[in-house]
Amino acid sequence: MNLILTIFLFVLLNEFVAWIGKSVLQRFAWGLYQRVFYSGVATNQRKLKIEVLEKKKELLQTSAQDQFSKWAKLRRAVDKGLADLEKLNKQSNTARASFEGNFGMLLWFVTTGVQLVIGWWYRSAAVFYLPPTWLGPLTWWLAFPFAPAGSVSCGVWQMACRRVIRVGERTVRNFLSNDAATSANTAPTAEASTKTGPSGRPMSVKRDS
Repeated sequence: MNLILTIFLFVLLNEFVAWIGKSVLQRFAWGLYQRVFYSGVATNQRKLKIEVLEKKKELLQTSAQDQFSKWAKLRRAVDKGLADLEKLNKQSNTARASFEGNFGMLLWFVTTGVQLVIGWWYRSAAVFYLPPTWLGPLTWWLAFPFAPAGSVSCGVWQMACRRVIRVGERTVRNFLSNDAATSANTAPTAEASTKTGPSGRPMSVKRDS
């Protein structure tokens, strides 16, 4: 794959992850992972919660004085259900913490780590060359630190891609916010311009000729 496109795609992926949010991606990925590998544990948790709630409800409706044996049996069942549920919750929390740690490392490698590796591996390579008359004596800065003179280095191309993507993101956000504000302002005006009579039908205003 072309080095220009490769760097741009990884920078775009990094900015996309930052825009969505790592916590949101972690929750989404954990939900998928849980459905595939921990579906049985999640099902047992839901069933156990329902059973504990039902036993608690029945326990509250049972008198400890009049029906002591039944009350004691329900109490033991509720305590055992809560203990089992706590054990399942601990297992689920441990698995989730481990998954989120590994997923966070994977995100870092895919977004930041790969860019560092590409920048180091191609530190002396030219992404592309510019005509020597475009920027004059400033052309050397685009080749910083080790790219050939007159070319654009990987580091500079990464910074340029990141800058352009962020500017485009702000532009889209401003456009969407302005569009939403315009729609919100026109809605009350349209409602106020429509007058209704006692029957709820729009009134027609007669003008004197």
